[in-house]
Amino acid sequence: MLEQDRLTSGQIGFLFAAILIGFWSNLWAVPLFDLDEGAFSQATSEMLASGQWLTTTLNGEPRYDKPILIYWAQSLSVMVFGKTELGFRFPSALCATLWFFAVFRATFALTSSHKAAMVAAGAVAVSVMSSVIGHAAIADAMLNLWIALSMLDIYRHWQEPTRGRLLRVYLWMGLGFLTKGPIAVALPVIVSLAFYLSQRQPLRWLKAVFDPFGWLVFLATVAVWMVPLALTGQTDFFFHFLFDHNLTRYGSTLQGHGGKLWYYAAALPLIVMPFTALLPGAFARLRKPDPLDIYLLLWFGFVFAFFSFSGTQLPHYLLYGCTPLFVLFGRAWDRLPAKFWTLLPVLLFTALLASLPWVLPLVPIDTNRPYEAGIVSLAASSFTLDYTILSGLVLAAILVLLFKKSIAAWQALLGSGLALAMLVWFGVIPVLAAAQQVPVQEAAQRAKEIGAPVVSYRTYLPTFSVYRGEVTPNRLPEPGELVFVKLDRIPDLQRELGATVTLIPEFKKGGVALLLRQGGG
Repeated sequence: MLEQDRLTSGQIGFLFAAILIGFWSNLWAVPLFDLDEGAFSQATSEMLASGQWLTTTLNGEPRYDKPILIYWAQSLSVMVFGKTELGFRFPSALCATLWFFAVFRATFALTSSHKAAMVAAGAVAVSVMSSVIGHAAIADAMLNLWIALSMLDIYRHWQEPTRGRLLRVYLWMGLGFLTKGPIAVALPVIVSLAFYLSQRQPLRWLKAVFDPFGWLVFLATVAVWMVPLALTGQTDFFFHFLFDHNLTRYGSTLQGHGGKLWYYAAALPLIVMPFTALLPGAFARLRKPDPLDIYLLLWFGFVFAFFSFSGTQLPHYLLYGCTPLFVLFGRAWDRLPAKFWTLLPVLLFTALLASLPWVLPLVPIDTNRPYEAGIVSLAASSFTLDYTILSGLVLAAILVLLFKKSIAAWQALLGSGLALAMLVWFGVIPVLAAAQQVPVQEAAQRAKEIGAPVVSYRTYLPTFSVYRGEVTPNRLPEPGELVFVKLDRIPDLQRELGATVTLIPEFKKGGVALLLRQGGG
């Protein structure tokens, strides 16, 4: 049965609150996080400083990690908002907001239900990992937007083929390629092939995938970057990114992230929190699937399998396959488990977060890892009475939603998601920032005040360069230079410099220090 065409005032209010809390809350107030936010932001800063708009560097060295589109977007944003947290994060929050509306619109078109669309879009906004990505100054919110648009248009084109939808798919793939590379093309091509084969329509797939006008749209989009690269003789940057970085990242474990076959099975319940209880129902649709179920589950299944075998594994990689889960969650809005079981995961998770002020001080600190120990110790001392009050109010809100009989399970779930997001962005994240990133920010400010040349030693925390406003070379300090260093690197630094060299502490907090090298050696 079709619902009324217009949203109610309550539904509009929820959508506004979900966007505001899920993607825009505290966006400008929390310091940039290392490693990724620092790396993207510093690379953007160096692009603006150098005027080199085709390739990127990080602390003066080539950065091959990503294509160019996110850096262009961040650069334009910084021109408007300045080199601030808002300036670097605005493109991600905007793309996440557009992702939210794309899922809402597509789910309503596929189900004719505003309630289904609200659950699906709500999952985009307040699920833990998608909310984090929407706040982060990295490429993934933008990539998820292009992937969602391309994959949803593929299904709508299968339902009702039109030239416009097909050409849009190629446009979204081109923009996705400019954002993060081959995954934006491989995912739509492989999943659509599997789906068309499941529907016994291989010729329709061949006609769509070999459409010459579609590939012209894709090539024209990619050419915005590739043609200037070729004309300036800088195509080596592109091939380094395409082959070295992508193949190395998939085949090898980088920065200690990965690679266990069980990693994403263990991470998924947290990634989609507070919608964890909806996972069994989503996968149960395999019993009697309709074509939309098949398409959505193939989409999720490919991403899950592909990255489970990857050498480098990060939780946000699975988000490329979470949009179909969010749509499946929406389709099941009226068939949720009993309210108690629907809210039990978020209730337990919120209770865990609320207990952190008492639990974290009990965590054993390895004195042989002073960087991590410094962060844990500072975090344990960063909880305030405000945190306790906020976490108590959030727990109380979830309990009210649980026991108030007039509130349906799907409404209680969405309300709990908003409450959890409030705790995360106004409670947990500020504490993490105070422990991990505020010391880096303050060290950068102290370095600016001293005014001496600065280097880093075996310390990859790019936000130091962002907040200092200058490139920080990674090498041994010369006499009279400052060195930014993690606490666990200081013994190695002293050994390399020699016992006769004096390092005077100028700043020390959390897990980092700023030292001034005196003469000698």
